[in-house]
Amino acid sequence: MAAYLLRRLLLIIPTLFGVLLINFIIVQFVPGGPAEQLLSQLTNKENRISGGPAGRALDARQVAEIKALYGFDKPAPERFWQMLKQFASFDLGKSFFQSKDVWQLVKEKLPVSISLGLWTFFISYLIAVPLGVAKAVRAGSRFDFLTTLLVLVGYAIPGFVLGVALLVIFGGQLQWFPLRGLTSPNWESLSWGARIVDYLWHITLPVTAMVLGSFAITAMLTKNSFLEEIRKQYVLTARAKGLAERQVLWKHVLRNALIPIITGFPAAFIGAFFAGALLIETLFSLDGMGLLSYESVLRRDYPVFLGTLYLFTLIGLVTKLISDLCYVWVDPRVKFD
Repeated sequence: MAAYLLRRLLLIIPTLFGVLLINFIIVQFVPGGPAEQLLSQLTNKENRISGGPAGRALDARQVAEIKALYGFDKPAPERFWQMLKQFASFDLGKSFFQSKDVWQLVKEKLPVSISLGLWTFFISYLIAVPLGVAKAVRAGSRFDFLTTLLVLVGYAIPGFVLGVALLVIFGGQLQWFPLRGLTSPNWESLSWGARIVDYLWHITLPVTAMVLGSFAITAMLTKNSFLEEIRKQYVLTARAKGLAERQVLWKHVLRNALIPIITGFPAAFIGAFFAGALLIETLFSLDGMGLLSYESVLRRDYPVFLGTLYLFTLIGLVTKLISDLCYVWVDPRVKFD
C-alpha cells in the first residue's frame, strides 16, 4: 500500500499542473479581460470629461501602465510560471476587483457553502440509506414501486426549479419562510436560542431544494447493493443457522452492502464544504462559494478563478485518494497490487 500511496501522491503533481495549464491557456483567449475592462471605462470617462469623440483610445503610456497594473505586461509563460510558484507556497494571490486576498474571500464565503453542503449531506444520507434498505427488503412491492417513482421524480426536477416553486409558495404566498439571506438583519441582537431558530428558518427552503434531488442516487445504490448481498451464499447460511431476519439484515448484509456508500463518504463530505450551489445561492441571495466562482468568471477576476480552481482541484485529488484507501479500510480483501 505504501508504494501505491506514493505513486498516487506523485501523480497529483502532473494532474494539478495539467488542469491549471489548460485553464490558463483558455483564459488567454477569452476577450474582455480586466485590463480591457478598465481601459474601456477610463476611455469613456476621459471622453465625457474632455468632450472628445466617443471611443477615442488612451495613449500608449496609459495603456502600458494599466497592463502592468494587472501583470499583463509580461509574456504568458512567465505569468504562468510565477503563478505556479505562488501556488506552491499556497499563496492564491489577490483579487483584481475586491482588493482582498483570495484566501480571505474563500474564508468569507465558505460558511454559507458549508451550511448548505453539510445539511444537504447529512439529511440526504439519513434519508437515502434507510430508504434504500427498506426498498431492498420490500423489492417488487407497492412500497418499492411508489418510492422509486417519487425518488425518480425528485431526481428529475432540477433543484433550481424546485427552489423557485418553494420560494413562490412558502416564501411568497404563504409567507412561512424568508425570501433571502442566511440570517435576519437583526441576528446579532438575538439571543442564542433565537439565533438558532432564525438560522434554521432561513436555511429550510434552500436545503430542501438541494436534498430532494441529491439523495436519489444514494437511495438506489443502497437498494441495489443490498439486493446483491441478500442473494449471496453467506446470507442463506446465516438463515439456515436460525438467525433472526433482523440480525441477518442489519448485522451481516448491511455491513457489506454499505461498502460502496461508505467509500464515497470522504468525497461527499469534503464536497459539502467546497461545492458551491450556484443557482440555489443566487435564487435565495446566499453569498457563498458558488456565487464567488461565477462572479469571478464573469468579471474576469483571474486570481480568484485560478486560485479557487487550484485549491478545489487539489482537495478533490486528495479526497479521491482517501476514497480509494477507504476500500481497504472497509474491505480488507481489496489489494492495490
